[in-house]
Amino acid sequence: MERWASFDCYGTLVDWESGTEETLARLWPNEDSARLLARYHDVEPTVQAGSGMPYREVMARALRAIATEDGLTLDPSDEDALRRALPDIKGRGWGFAILSNTDPDFLAASIRRIGVEPDLAITAAEAGSYKPAPGHWNAFRERSGADPVRHVHVGASLFHDIEPAARLGIPAVWINRLGERSELPRAAELTDLSGLPEAIDRILPAR
Repeated sequence: MERWASFDCYGTLVDWESGTEETLARLWPNEDSARLLARYHDVEPTVQAGSGMPYREVMARALRAIATEDGLTLDPSDEDALRRALPDIKGRGWGFAILSNTDPDFLAASIRRIGVEPDLAITAAEAGSYKPAPGHWNAFRERSGADPVRHVHVGASLFHDIEPAARLGIPAVWINRLGERSELPRAAELTDLSGLPEAIDRILPAR
């Protein structure tokens, strides 16, 4: 492929924020779901740090930690509740890769929902680490043979995607659905994916 676009999956290709918040609201209906979502985003990186454990276990441990620290009840049968919630670029000559912190079976199911088969998919299992660590991008370059100057990364998470892309010198498109503010460098910022093909063509025109 002459040009490559890599994507995060959950939050970017799949609206993971909404699904996570809905699940947290179902588990603890008397709690503020926005506060619980913020707590989840605080806890998950701590659970992931330095780990290559399966993502289903990351999610279960994060839920257990929130329940313990916030004094909430969590039925053991609900520990995998977040797992259950997961749910024309190629035509322009782009290689399409997904770099995801999730497990291979979760990602396969989500790819079926997205309806576009990636040319390459790298999960935490293949990378041996979780983003923002550089393992996913290292594995991507090894397996794709992509020219580093012909690669754009697309993500919704500042922590997991935009900051490490900046650190690695990869032009990034921030999918900012939540109207957040950041000083992190990015090549483009969009509120959704609708204008993405044109945006990445502007960043890296075809030769």
